[in-house]
Amino acid sequence: MSNVISLSEARLGDRGVITRVGTIGNDEHGAELERRLLELGFVEGARIQLLHQGAIGRDPMALKVDDMRVALRRREARGLTIELFAEAAE
Repeated sequence: MSNVISLSEARLGDRGVITRVGTIGNDEHGAELERRLLELGFVEGARIQLLHQGAIGRDPMALKVDDMRVALRRREARGLTIELFAEAAE
């Protein structure tokens, strides 16, 4: 199993580091979403952990990004790539 996944594929308790912040499409909405994610602290090298997920469709997801907590929809998390820590990738 690869330890590099899209943040939208993360499971409860997964921990890792952000390796890429990108958009899903090349449209204006995708660029705006990428800008907002960067402003919220979703930057390459930030440590991330999935703390909670909603009961319906696992949305929204509550994340710990470095030392803050952020809620995000899974469709918004598709543009983020993370590398899971060794203990989480097993």
